[in-house]
Parts: sequence; structure tokens; C-alpha cells
Amino acid sequence: MITLNRNHDPRKNAELISQISKKNLKIDEMVRETNELFREASEDYGEIINNSNQGISSFFNNFGANLRRIFQTKSAFDNQVQYDTIVDKNGNVYPEWMGKLNEEYKHLIRELNREVNIEDFGAIGDGKTDCTEAFRMALRHGRVKVHVPEGIFIVREIKLPSFTSLLGAGKGKTIIKLHDSAPKGKRIITNKNHRTGNRNIYVSGMTLDWNVGRLGNVEKTSTWGNHSSCLLYANVKYGWVKNVEGINPGLHCFDISSPLYNYYGDGYRARGGSQYIWLDNLIGYGFGDDGITTHHSDNIFISNCHMSDPSGRAHKKGFSNSNGIEIDDGSRNVWLLNNSSARCFGGVEIKAHHTSSAANNVVIIGHLSVNDNRSYNFRHIGHHKENDPESKTAINIMAANIISIYPVHSELYANSSPRAMVVSAYKNVAVNNFTAIGDPSYEYNGEPAIAIQYRARNVIFKNVELRGFTTAGVDIKVFGGNNHADNIKIRNVVATHSAPKAIEIGNGVEKSAVEKVFAEGINGKTVVKIADSKAIVKDIQSKGFKQNISSHPITKNFV
Repeated sequence: MITLNRNHDPRKNAELISQISKKNLKIDEMVRETNELFREASEDYGEIINNSNQGISSFFNNFGANLRRIFQTKSAFDNQVQYDTIVDKNGNVYPEWMGKLNEEYKHLIRELNREVNIEDFGAIGDGKTDCTEAFRMALRHGRVKVHVPEGIFIVREIKLPSFTSLLGAGKGKTIIKLHDSAPKGKRIITNKNHRTGNRNIYVSGMTLDWNVGRLGNVEKTSTWGNHSSCLLYANVKYGWVKNVEGINPGLHCFDISSPLYNYYGDGYRARGGSQYIWLDNLIGYGFGDDGITTHHSDNIFISNCHMSDPSGRAHKKGFSNSNGIEIDDGSRNVWLLNNSSARCFGGVEIKAHHTSSAANNVVIIGHLSVNDNRSYNFRHIGHHKENDPESKTAINIMAANIISIYPVHSELYANSSPRAMVVSAYKNVAVNNFTAIGDPSYEYNGEPAIAIQYRARNVIFKNVELRGFTTAGVDIKVFGGNNHADNIKIRNVVATHSAPKAIEIGNGVEKSAVEKVFAEGINGKTVVKIADSKAIVKDIQSKGFKQNISSHPITKNFV
């Protein structure tokens, strides 16, 4: 089976996904079908009212914290704009807002009135000379294109002003590396003004080496917030990062963010988030937390990127939530196209911490996950259990043409069971054309390959193929119980030599439908197992299974 090394070329992802899935999908038709599924999934959605206003007494009892919240946050529901996915006549896929970013690229080019070479300011790419001052002088107040030739350029941190283009000679050729004495909290590249913001910044063609070895054998490689990363855009409007490699950062390889992360509660977002950012053909590995992450930012396009092999050293050993691509707290309108991940905790994680707003309006079209512990993980921490508050913001995910290969246990998160996908707490989720491949010789300990759980609502899976999860308990499980999932629809499933049960619907799931399932196996038990009488089941076929449907005696099934 396929393995993706650290230097995998992510521009090959689209072709690999097609080869592995054995589907020659017409991209415009797939996008249209996924949009239709999403509309169906979300038609029953009832928005949770934002009751974030507090009484006068409560406000003054926590005056300091509430005053900081007023100045540092905004509503998670303000200025929300829905965008479509565009497929042009050549089959190129991009978010609807991309035209605006393309116009701003032309604006950037018009504003660049200087073009310089960093060596003209005394920089020497010998891997020894401190070139920080040379970069500062070359960049000055912006409106400049700075060329960085082949070599290893040592810096303590580079701060990019507005209207700046920083161009290297290519990954592995131009290397910008942190100085041995740089503090743990430094980034290699960031924008100049986090508080007031910057605009129109372009970085391309280089390797960013955070030089984690300079820290020695420390217990934790990062400091706090958005520090300790290879590249950070904080409060940047219109930005590009292309053809860049991030190596061994204490925290993240690439972080698109606000100046401060925000933990004032579900329903709030940080002020100063970045907007209109395109990340393309990026590679990252050795990251202490995530390869690519986003926080409190809008309108982000992540395409043809590959993130693998995190160190997890930003966390306590065995508790490293280190993801290839993480769409995190308060992020909105994020598109992921033909990316890949390998040997991470999560391949793609869409989430939030319990005291922050969830990422929402996220579109995944094409992703290849290999040996990640949880290939696709959608969750709002702290909003899963019966007594937890229901998430106000965990809504709207579309995923199409995605692949999970051999999810496995990982020392990053020692007690986490492997999953091809987990959906928790999110509402309005459409998954279309999902191929999940397990290792028949691997011990999955009777766990499900795909879990829909913890108060997930309005979820549709269509065109799902599974194989090889022979030691799993079930291929797709909709969890019941006090914090059960609900309003779940599963259609067009093919399970081949996989788990002894193809689909299981737990007790208490009030609305569910399973339609058109074919399972083939050896010593298979039950294709569809229903715990109570409320599921609609029809067109179930099998070969090598003892029974097609097992359910409560009064269940009305349509076979």
C-alpha cells in the first residue's frame, strides 16, 4: 500500500486520489452532488440563539475579564457570508471569493516599486552569519520584492510589512533558519504589525527551518499562543504562501491567525483575524503541534499541501493533538483542495476548544490520509456529553473525494483508537465519495472504522467504500445513548471484506435512514444492525453475511 514520505510532492495528490479510489469523477458533477447533499442535510437545522449577553450584576462581578472580552472579541455570528465552490470550464476548483484575492495580487504587483537582492544588504547564505539586519534593511517599509538566493540564511525573526514579496530560489535551495540563540517563542517569518494589521504579503520558494535542535532536550518546544512557528500571518488581509517547506517548528509550520487566540466562549471570535489567504504546495514535518492551522480567520484556501510526521513536542507526551491540517477555533469559510497527510494524530481536524467558537463553513475536496490515527476528525471539545452546552457554532462541513488509508494507533495520542472518520457535535455535515481502507492484519480491537457520535446532527454519508477493517467491530457506527447522534442518512455503501457488521445504529437515535448497502465478506454477521424501531432501512444486499438486517421486532424495514 502507498506510503507518503516527508518529501512527497503534493501536486500529485489529485492523481493519486483518483488511482486509489478507482473513480474517474467529473469534478463539476461531484461538487454539484455534494452541494445538494449539504442542502438536504441542513434543511432541518435550527440555529441556536446566541445568548451571550450577561446581566449587569454578572458583568461587574467579573469586570476585568468581561472588559477584556469586549476589547478582544467580536460575535462569531457577525458578517457571516456564505460562498459557493466554483468549478471553471478547465476543471479548476476554487472558492467563490477567489476572484477578489486574484485582484489583490495584481494590486500587490502594482505597488512594488523596488526589487532587491538580500545579498546587496550584506546577507551571506553560509549558515553562520546573522542576516536579520540585512532583511530588515531590505524590507524597510514595504512595497518591495526581495530575492533570496540559494544558501542558508540565519535570522532571529523576519517581519514583513504590507505590500511585500519575499522570493527564494526554491524549497531546499533557499533555507532561512532560526539563529541558535533565538528564544523559544520566535517565529521565522511573520507580518510586521499584528495589532493594526498588514495586507498584500507574498512568500514563496524556500525552506523555513525553525532549528528546534537549538533548544536541546526540553520537555516542551513552544511557549504560548501563536508563537514558536515557522510562519505566522496574524491580522493579514490578502496573503499568499506558495512552494514553501516548514521544518521542525516548536508549534506550527504555518499558522493563519489572529494576534491573540480567543477563549472567551462559544459564540465569540478574536478580533484581528486574517482574511483572504492562499496556501499552496506547502510541505511540513516535525511540527510540535499542527502542520497547517487556522484560527479566527476568514476565507482561506489550502491547496496541494502535504503535512507529515509531527514531533508532538508542544504537548505532554502521549497527549499530542498534532494534526496535519487543523481548522481551529473561530475559522470560517475554509477550502481544502487535494492535500495529504501522513502519520499525524489527525489528518484533517475541524474543531474548537470548549471555550471557543467552532470552525464552520469548511469544504474539503480531495484529501489523502495515510497512517494518521484519525484521518478526519470533526469535533467541538466540551460540547459532546449530555450535560455539556450544545455547540452554537459547530456547523456546516462538506467533504468529497477523500481517502483514508490504514489508520493506526499513534504514540502522539497513546489512548486514541484509530478511525477513518469521527463526527462529533457538528451539525449539517455532507460526506460524498469517501474511500476508507483498513489493514486486514492490523488489530482494530472491535472498534468502529467510522464513528458518528456525541450529538452530531444532520449528517449525510453517500458513496462510501470500505475494505480491510476485518478486526473492527463495525464499519460505520452511529452512536446512541444519552448523547446520541441524530438525523443521520447513509446511502450507497459498499463494504468489501471488512468488519463483521457494515452499519450499526445505536439506541435512542430518533431519525436515521440507511439505503442501498452491499456488503461482501467471509463469516460476516449483520449488514445493518438497528437498536430500536425508528430507522428506515431499504435495499440491503450481501454475500457471505448471516443476515442483512438485525433490528427490534417492531422495526419497519423496507428491503
